[in-house]
Amino acid sequence: MTVDVIGTYRKSSYSGPENNCVEVALTANGGRAVRDSKDRTRPSLHFTATQWQGFLTGAKDGEFRN
Repeated sequence: MTVDVIGTYRKSSYSGPENNCVEVALTANGGRAVRDSKDRTRPSLHFTATQWQGFLTGAKDGEFRN
């Protein structure tokens, strides 16, 4: 499945100086593409708009805390 990335990948302003983070870009279908900032040659992960919204909601609600 090919997903068209719109614009550029963006890194969080919370990223540290060691670049240990991910980058996120908007896709043509309204979803998101996510890639490793340390190795941009590896394939990115693709999420639909619904999946991305579910992730954001879970993160805001603390669903992923230990």
